[in-house]
Amino acid sequence: MRDEQLLRYSRHILLPEMGIEGQSRLLQSRVLIVGAGGLGCAAALYLASSGVGHLTLVDDDRVDLTNLQRQIAHTTSRVGHAKVESLRESILALNPEVSISCIQTRANEEMLLSWVQDVDLVVDACDNFATRQWINSACLAHHKPWVSAGAISAQAQITVFDPRRDDSPCYACLYPADSPPEEVSCSSMGVVAPLVGMVGSIQALEALKLLGGWGESLVGRLMMIEAREMRVSEMKFKKQSHCLSCASKSH
Repeated sequence: MRDEQLLRYSRHILLPEMGIEGQSRLLQSRVLIVGAGGLGCAAALYLASSGVGHLTLVDDDRVDLTNLQRQIAHTTSRVGHAKVESLRESILALNPEVSISCIQTRANEEMLLSWVQDVDLVVDACDNFATRQWINSACLAHHKPWVSAGAISAQAQITVFDPRRDDSPCYACLYPADSPPEEVSCSSMGVVAPLVGMVGSIQALEALKLLGGWGESLVGRLMMIEAREMRVSEMKFKKQSHCLSCASKSH
């Protein structure tokens, strides 16, 4: 590592679980972030500031004035700009050493299967059930871990799926593909701005732990946040023997 990098990441390097070796692993890591909205903005900024070497940003949307209440990487001057380009600009202002690929499109199953094979980890910052099932399939196919989260109104959920582990449930174990939940959106239900930043930051933390190989991840645990009373609870869930997505998968 160069002297400038040793200085930039010095507070990480001081951590016994990280050190120079762990920070070097982050610098060589590649992360796919699906969604450049509230969750994606917070997660991307913290992953970039932490020294993750390459980020691939995927989103087909453009910055709207209604986004600025919570999507902190975008600015008023960038209303109308592609979200992936706006997020890229904010990331590079924070850490110009990060390599960034921008894909301005709506992800589909075939695309995700291709993208996931080239990264070490996926951050799910999207807002729909179908895309999460496609991420799940791609990560199962390539044995790649991913961090999933969602936030609406004043509630949020975060968990981790890690197909490298024999005991890890997959997304379909928790939410079967043939039983889609009712889709809700921020445009109809609203969302508390700091909650989105909080959850995106937790996603970044879980990603750093997985990439660095330290700590205990949220595999098999669904973390639930109720912001109105600031209560955090946890629900444990297991790999399902009848799950069509992962039960017969060989490791």
